[in-house]
Amino acid sequence: MAAKRRAVRPSRVRHKVALRYTIDASVFVNAFNRHEEGHAKSLQILSAIQESGDPVIVPTLLVAEIASAVARATEDTAGALQYAMATAALPHLTLVALTAAVARQAADLAATHRLRGADAVYIAVARRYGTTIVSRDDEQRIRGAAVVACQTPEEALQS
Repeated sequence: MAAKRRAVRPSRVRHKVALRYTIDASVFVNAFNRHEEGHAKSLQILSAIQESGDPVIVPTLLVAEIASAVARATEDTAGALQYAMATAALPHLTLVALTAAVARQAADLAATHRLRGADAVYIAVARRYGTTIVSRDDEQRIRGAAVVACQTPEEALQS
């Protein structure tokens, strides 16, 4: 007598796959300044990523870029440093050092795709770690899209 086989059905429960992001300083700075266009969406994507626990992998350059932009806009050195350090301490954020290997890759990307130096560093990190760039910088997204997935905060919110 043949053994009766039970049909295996796919689970109806969907498991959320964690996304991985490299978020440009432009998004953090935009989220900080409530008077800038796009502020609400930048803040919303950062909050959504934080709530979901999705990994954020960024170059250490992020910390200096945030401190610089916020201090220049507000003329508040202490506040700028506090925001930059609080960002660096976010629980799902990993800072990647600009090693010689990452610098070489960024230089190659900068020359090949005509990227600004800092933009190339973010793209190199995203490429190395398989992340999606989220940026408010049109040039970085357009030129970087030849190398990695690039989105605005609004696009990232829809994915």
